[in-house]
Amino acid sequence: MMNAVVALLRNLTIDDRGQDLIEYSLLGGLIALALVAVTLGILSGAITDMFTGIGNCINFDGLNCT
Repeated sequence: MMNAVVALLRNLTIDDRGQDLIEYSLLGGLIALALVAVTLGILSGAITDMFTGIGNCINFDGLNCT
């Protein structure tokens, strides 16, 4: 019984089927993460400017937005 388990574990460590699928999925995930990071980096200034503009228009003194 123990020899069968050892043989099974040895075969699993040698067998490389499915390795490409794991590598491609990791690569795709890293590319997606990089795209999200770049997009947020590019848009963060625009989003900050938008909220600053909205904040400048909101006042409680009854002044007009410029």
